[in-house]
Amino acid sequence: MKLAAIDIGSNAVRCQISSVLNQNGNVIFKRVEYVRYAIRFGEDVFSNGYISEHKIQKFIKLLQAFQLLIDVHDVDDYMICATSAMRTSTNAAEVLQRIRDAIGMEIDVIDGVTEANLINKVILNFLDDRNYLHIDVGGGSTEFNIYVNREKVASESFEQGSIRHMHGHDSEELWNNMQRWITENARKHHLTRAVGTGGNMNKIFEIAGKTGGKPITRKQIEEVVARIASMTMEQRLTDLMLNPDRADVILPASEIYLSAMKWAKLETMLVPAVGLKDGMLHALYERYHPERFVIDKIS
Repeated sequence: MKLAAIDIGSNAVRCQISSVLNQNGNVIFKRVEYVRYAIRFGEDVFSNGYISEHKIQKFIKLLQAFQLLIDVHDVDDYMICATSAMRTSTNAAEVLQRIRDAIGMEIDVIDGVTEANLINKVILNFLDDRNYLHIDVGGGSTEFNIYVNREKVASESFEQGSIRHMHGHDSEELWNNMQRWITENARKHHLTRAVGTGGNMNKIFEIAGKTGGKPITRKQIEEVVARIASMTMEQRLTDLMLNPDRADVILPASEIYLSAMKWAKLETMLVPAVGLKDGMLHALYERYHPERFVIDKIS
């Protein structure tokens, strides 16, 4: 079985195609294709309120390319989800209709709660019996989840993300609300460790030289952030080999991660390198096998 997930974020659009394999009763999602394109809907929407015609035309071409990939890989089913920028855009309905008319693809614009629930499907596989604060920072929104004994007991989504923060499209009130929510839940649930998801934290983890399964400390994150902050944009591109759309948002994103850890008084973070697209693949699989409890390996 092959499944595909297309995640339309505020910074980038990602398409992942995975083969679903069964190994000794465990389900494995083996990646066979992955394409990421930095369309940056958030720059349009968070500044002007709508997606520009130029980006709409690029978006149609991008989805046509993904449609061809899905066809040549003989994908059995796929899911397309759009998050913060699309749900905020005043012309989202027009964009979705133009996609239907041009290529017949349906896009599901999901809210923050649904986004968090999809990510939850894969995060659980990496947790033990500690009490965790999950921090997922995207381009336009940040989702927080509280896990106690591998069960999600609280969740909240804030319209705050790396692009919004970079361009100053946030407020002191928003930061205060995030801090209040985290401090109250940290005290109530006795949190002991963070889990970080999102491309920027994955990159910080990589720069720190960490390997999968081992946590990164808050001090190590701060050291990587200080190193990046000391570099020019060109040095970030050449020395760290960051993509241009990562080089400018990684520091605004890191401020959100570090602030959340400080508010919760957490010193370590797991970085499992999974995200919304992986949760979407799980959700697709469950359509066909609702009776099975999925314990997966993602490669």
